[in-house]
Amino acid sequence: MKLRRRDVVSELLRERGELLVIAGLGSTAWDITAAGDSDRSFPLWGAMGQAAMIGLGLALAQPKRRVLVITGDGEMLMGIGSLATIGVQQPPNLTVVVIDNERYGETGMQRTHTAEGVDLTAVAAACRFRHALTVIAELAPLRELVYRTPGPNFATVKVSDEKLPLVLPPHDGVLLKARFRRAVLGDSADVLPEKR
Repeated sequence: MKLRRRDVVSELLRERGELLVIAGLGSTAWDITAAGDSDRSFPLWGAMGQAAMIGLGLALAQPKRRVLVITGDGEMLMGIGSLATIGVQQPPNLTVVVIDNERYGETGMQRTHTAEGVDLTAVAAACRFRHALTVIAELAPLRELVYRTPGPNFATVKVSDEKLPLVLPPHDGVLLKARFRRAVLGDSADVLPEKR
């Protein structure tokens, strides 16, 4: 029996502390919200294919903070070039987790390339991620990867292709940006930069 996506995400975010989370477009944004909406989470409402690159930028800008990208196989396939860039940059605080149901969940559950044998874990390994694994059952190694293992790290988590009720994060992009910025920068987020 395959893992269930919401159970996986809920376990990943259990006792998350200061972990910063970027969620890809669609189902993974709904999944992180179902696990508990947080100001340390930035769910993407658009920008398909960009979750890993946003995570990379955040990891480079905040080298003392752990950063987790949770995205789907369709979104990762669209932004697959980001894996090469992450491999070159080698951010030790970044982990990318792909929730792989082998479907494009937002457009009708069509099969993705991973259903035809494309191995995203092998792609990440070839792109020089320090650790790359595929998870089909046990989540303890995945939590270790996210919270303690120096990266960059990558995991494909194989899950069932169920269609779940939406649990939507706030729709207001300005609100999402502002609260995430405050969570990352603290009081300095409210200081306006000086005019030059």
